[in-house]
Amino acid sequence: MPEQSYRNHTRLDPAYHMVAVPLALINVIGALIYVIGRHTALSALLLVSSLALLLGLVKLRMYATKLQDRVVRVEESFRHFTLTGKPLDPSLTLDQIIALRFASDGEFPDLCARAASEHLSKDAIKRAVTQWRADMHRV
Repeated sequence: MPEQSYRNHTRLDPAYHMVAVPLALINVIGALIYVIGRHTALSALLLVSSLALLLGLVKLRMYATKLQDRVVRVEESFRHFTLTGKPLDPSLTLDQIIALRFASDGEFPDLCARAASEHLSKDAIKRAVTQWRADMHRV
């Protein structure tokens, strides 16, 4: 696997992004076409079931991402305290903290301070990282 950097740090889960979601969308479209062609209780039930499946997939992804965000926030708060003896600046947003996880320990405290004082976007923070700390577990 190549070394992670700003250019290649985004990840896709092929089973989710390229199989499950497209199949669920195809299922909803097919059910919608079926409802338009046949106005029956069965066709309506099929559409509702298809929409429930799609909603379930989307919500599961949202729950997993939110949990990962919470874990990253705790990890980075602890890392900042370990490195500096001070708590993480409360003005940092969750997006900023998540972006800061890519900074190496050597540049992390200074980049945290800079992100808070300059209100850097998550993209600006990632671009500012000079020694990339890979996160291979987040999807």
